[in-house]
Amino acid sequence: MSDWVRAFAPASIGNVAVGFDMLGLALEGVGDRVEARRVDTPGVTVAEVRGIDGELHPYLSTNSNENTASIAAQALLDAHGPGIGIELKVHKGVPLQSGMGSSAASAVAAVVAVNALLETPLAADALLPFALEGEKYASGGLHADNVAPSLVGGLVLCPQVLLPAIIRLPVPEGVSAVLLHPDLQVNTAHARKVLTKSVPMQQWIDQQGLLASFIAACASNDIALMGRSLRDIVIEPQRSASVACFDAVTKAAQKAGALGSSLSGSGPSIFALCKSGDARNMASAMEHACRAHGIACQSWVSSMNAPGAQLIES
Repeated sequence: MSDWVRAFAPASIGNVAVGFDMLGLALEGVGDRVEARRVDTPGVTVAEVRGIDGELHPYLSTNSNENTASIAAQALLDAHGPGIGIELKVHKGVPLQSGMGSSAASAVAAVVAVNALLETPLAADALLPFALEGEKYASGGLHADNVAPSLVGGLVLCPQVLLPAIIRLPVPEGVSAVLLHPDLQVNTAHARKVLTKSVPMQQWIDQQGLLASFIAACASNDIALMGRSLRDIVIEPQRSASVACFDAVTKAAQKAGALGSSLSGSGPSIFALCKSGDARNMASAMEHACRAHGIACQSWVSSMNAPGAQLIES
């Protein structure tokens, strides 16, 4: 058996309001860790899964066919390490069903750790298709808006039609992300199934215009245009009612100076973009609004250029 290799992959904000399934943002300060080592028996096994509290997770599976980390790792081995045996340990740092890319973080951390054990490791962006296999199992769809930013960091444009190619976008100077996680859960696969299958043409055109102008704002360092563009008129109206504190939290963010706010992924987490100097006060305002509804919560403040997954020391 070889020594353990350890990798960290950050949580992420999916959709970023304007880019359903194709725009994602990495978060600083929160993520999953996966440890991997070579073993004699071919294939991938999961030795343990530990929760945020450090204890063995009560219901996340160690069955290698039912764990996003092992599924992603096996996909990598099938392509670039046939016959190799790998043992994994998964340490969850991202709450489950939180809208923070929990399954994506595990899949990404796994492929980064296992990649380091290959005879010829791949470049980081070449790991995307394998991490997506783990995410696909968890969410029921092929979308990279959590996997891609968790892997490479920052703000990433990753429409399915271009995969495996992804585009890391520039971000305006002096803008931060605030993410609030209420102590609630939303099942991503279920949340996707209940979405309407069609939208009016004008609504689709308007949403595409908001996405285009948001990308232009990033490219031109135009914070005012970013604020005008950061709206979701298609998906958010279908999902926000399932998060009891959504209206109160977004109103608090707006009052505190947010450029815009929306659900992170399918929720229940809620994010806001703001001028960096407003971020700490905004996080406090959002937390206060959430707790006023009797819902416990926590928040993080992150740069829009947060780093992606990386190998870490023990």
